[in-house]
Amino acid sequence: MIAVEAVTKRFGAVAAVDRASLTLARGEFVALLGPSGCGKTTLLRLIAGFETPDEGSIRLGGRLAAGPSAWIPPERRQAAMVFQDYALFPHLTVAENVGFGLPRARRAARVPEALQLVGLGGLERRYPHSLSGGQQQRVALARALAPEPEVVLLDEPWSNIDPLRRSEMRDELAEILRGAGVTVLLVTHDREEAFSVADRIALMHDGRIEQTGTPEQVYYEPSSRWSAEFVGASNVLPGQVEDGLVRTLLGAFPAPAANGAATVDVVLRPELLELVPDEAGEGEVVAREFRGHDVFYRVRLADGTTVCSQRPSTEHVPLGARVVVRPHDGRVAVIAPV
Repeated sequence: MIAVEAVTKRFGAVAAVDRASLTLARGEFVALLGPSGCGKTTLLRLIAGFETPDEGSIRLGGRLAAGPSAWIPPERRQAAMVFQDYALFPHLTVAENVGFGLPRARRAARVPEALQLVGLGGLERRYPHSLSGGQQQRVALARALAPEPEVVLLDEPWSNIDPLRRSEMRDELAEILRGAGVTVLLVTHDREEAFSVADRIALMHDGRIEQTGTPEQVYYEPSSRWSAEFVGASNVLPGQVEDGLVRTLLGAFPAPAANGAATVDVVLRPELLELVPDEAGEGEVVAREFRGHDVFYRVRLADGTTVCSQRPSTEHVPLGARVVVRPHDGRVAVIAPV
């Protein structure tokens, strides 16, 4: 449904998007995840048609929307965008905001349908200033869905929502979009948001798409050290590959992805490290962060290396305790040098 191929966008000497490629299947929900300034919003605006690529091509529904030989303006791309600040007209009612841009003949029927779809039936005559942040977000979504687009583009849609309600609003919005059957590309810097709603995640770094995959794939099978550390807390340890195993200071693990390299990085997620209190243990708990459902520990090993462990809060290991660090069986990522 969306095919971005080797797209570059420069602003002066800076390449905000640098030969980025990304595809989305029809009906798929993909999160474009990356740090601030990595080019996520610029790529979204390129797909929407608000920016013109300097190189590469963009196809929507099989049609060439942008490229060396073609350009389709935003209003003809069948792609709707929900902006970070919602961009509602303060002087227009909810119904007038939702109907803005629709042919006059369609408004009477389509506006109530769109408002019903987002759960705002009965609020047609209200003005944006009288609505909560969550309701304003739904109005913006109703306006995006009213023309029945094939693609919906979301730019940090939960940034203005009260943190206490963000999770609830996230689930509601994702349910509405899936029910509408549209293809969704979500831009976010929040890993929890991306992991909770997306079918697939595209990691973006310095203008490039670093890795794509399901949430499980990008978490357990990072393609680079940057990917490993960006999507979650990581223990990245040096390893030596011998006879199909990679040997580290915490033990030996299968090394199916070493690609012939003798020296690699091994990524062990904190939840894979168990702490066993033992006065003769080689590790010392040097930091302890209680998080309610779990506890995050930092443990200094005999050689000075510090590793992190995430354990259920029902397991209590006090600060300063000596421990044995014992890896659980689990998925360990092996990253060969580039």
